[in-house]
Amino acid sequence: MKRNLLLRSSTILAICFGFSVSYSQSGQYFKNFPKEASPAEIGKKVAEKFMITPHTFWGILRPQTDPPFITYPDVCAWFGAFKFAAASADKELSAKLLTKTEKLFNEETKLVPLPNHVDNSVYGIIPFSAYAQSKDEKFLKQGVYFADEQFKKLSSDELTKLTPEVKTWYESGLSWQTRFWIDDMFMITALQSKAYIATGDKKYINRAAMETIAYLDKLQNENGLFYHAPDVPFYWGRGDGWMAVGMADLLKVLPQNHPDRKRIMEGYLKMMNSLLQYQDAKGMWHQLIDDPNAWPETSSTGMFTYAFIVGVKNGWLNGKTFGAAARKAWIQLVTYFDESYAIKDVCEGTNKLNSHQYYLDRKKNLGDLHGQAPILWCAAALLENTK
Repeated sequence: MKRNLLLRSSTILAICFGFSVSYSQSGQYFKNFPKEASPAEIGKKVAEKFMITPHTFWGILRPQTDPPFITYPDVCAWFGAFKFAAASADKELSAKLLTKTEKLFNEETKLVPLPNHVDNSVYGIIPFSAYAQSKDEKFLKQGVYFADEQFKKLSSDELTKLTPEVKTWYESGLSWQTRFWIDDMFMITALQSKAYIATGDKKYINRAAMETIAYLDKLQNENGLFYHAPDVPFYWGRGDGWMAVGMADLLKVLPQNHPDRKRIMEGYLKMMNSLLQYQDAKGMWHQLIDDPNAWPETSSTGMFTYAFIVGVKNGWLNGKTFGAAARKAWIQLVTYFDESYAIKDVCEGTNKLNSHQYYLDRKKNLGDLHGQAPILWCAAALLENTK
């Protein structure tokens, strides 16, 4: 009971005043890792593995099958590699990533997905990441195209193809790609936030904030967690992970005086405090967050760890509490690698289903990019602004 009261009190204080713990005080939890858990070494190995891996289809290699287009797990790992290259000042990796991205404008143009679905539109964060490092206008142009298509004005013919529910959401100003699956909150906010960073145009950050609040209002429960979808009342680990990462990254770039910042911060802090209570003794989170008998799952653990690291480093979360939790999670998470730096126990790609057992029975993949990507995000976050 005392712990719950403390967590609720810390949430209120953070929302009203912001934590006063400086990074220099809390950063002790992100230094002096055991050699086998070095963020610089782990990030480098995972990035190198990504660079030599052929394009996957939905996160895993399928022998003798060429992917018809770049899917979002590849996008997320690509994005993570760019983040790690910047955080580690690895110019060689940056150059290789730019070369890899250049191919999408030449011999691999056919692999660029159409921005016709939320999972495809997130591709736009790849050219935005390349633009941030190269300032090549062709990357900017492509990224902006994907961001604008996500919120484009639909023709009368396109409107007839929307379900009545989606049409209502679209008419309220939300993206026509809105589904109210929590997975979407990274796919939408990451793209719109990157467009804002690249262009400075406030319409992009306003879009991201508006969508986030809509998802918070519709999907966040009193315990701070999110159902996979309104009709699927289960706290699926990676699904909630997308929401945690989406809010953390959005808050990093959302202006302090933005009218939606307080509401989004409240939702983020509520979720972080809840997640803290469900972390197991070893530092992991499970396939179903609130089911201790569900198996420990690595992609969700990586995502929640990232959200904790970002929160501590930006002063939104208490360093002593959340810094220690993030450190414990990271050190345990990296024990799941095999000798080739493929991480195990990654939940396979998962659609929603109103069945508890369905989530427990999902396949545990090895080296799935759904799990490799959060490792790169965490390694980058741990290295950023280290003092």
